[in-house]
Amino acid sequence: MLPFQSLAIAANLLSLFFLTPSVGGAQTSQTGRTPVLVELFTSEGCSSCPPADALLAKLDRDQPVNGTEIIVLGEHVDYWDNGGWHDRFSSHQYTDRQTQYSARLKFDDVYTPQMIVDGTDQFVGNDASHALRSIQRAAQSSKVKLTLSQPVVDGRKVSASVSVPASATSKPHADLYAALVDRTDTTEVRGGENGGRKLQHVGVVRSLQRVGSLKDLDNGPVAFSLNAPSDAKTGEMRVVVFAQSNGLGAVVGVVSGTVSGPVSAGVAP
Repeated sequence: MLPFQSLAIAANLLSLFFLTPSVGGAQTSQTGRTPVLVELFTSEGCSSCPPADALLAKLDRDQPVNGTEIIVLGEHVDYWDNGGWHDRFSSHQYTDRQTQYSARLKFDDVYTPQMIVDGTDQFVGNDASHALRSIQRAAQSSKVKLTLSQPVVDGRKVSASVSVPASATSKPHADLYAALVDRTDTTEVRGGENGGRKLQHVGVVRSLQRVGSLKDLDNGPVAFSLNAPSDAKTGEMRVVVFAQSNGLGAVVGVVSGTVSGPVSAGVAP
């Protein structure tokens, strides 16, 4: 499938985020916030993508929706790699994931930049106002409370486990995914549509795998290991675990933790 360039959305990010309303809801957690997963399908070869990358960074940094913990994933697709620049973060795995979304969310073709919130809403990835509305809606849905153990590094391998409280009895049918993520990255692009530009990224997914199902947690914590690529700074990475309804459906739980620091467990009852 051929990618297409999305039209830029005329949005003033600063005024938008200064005017962010509070999101209501009965969720409670250790952080006092409800977690929402924001995925961005992007590429260093796409000239429309840097504004979307900047929006993802702003969401990650500013956390603009009250009562919400926004957890971001940047998934670099590979269908731009023949356009004069090979994106070192690209993987056909993320292209496949985006393609699976296309059938369920009913968009005609894969494209960049594309943002997907909690697996349920897709839109052009630099549309700040849509992103804000979508995150607000998603934050009002209850989530399964996931807890992540402190990730442990052994060479290039990062290991951890995910669990739920013993009191949690009702669990939807959902897959458990674990991602190993660079918190920030910078690339000097020397070719393609972004040739000569210095690109900044956040939440870059370096490894993503299914590690079990939500029902597996009935028997106790689910342990997993992820392999970091050779160029990753393992001690500075982040682990994100999320539960997603079968068939790339709605995200029903998500938690993140830093490899070198304390775990940040965004949860809701």
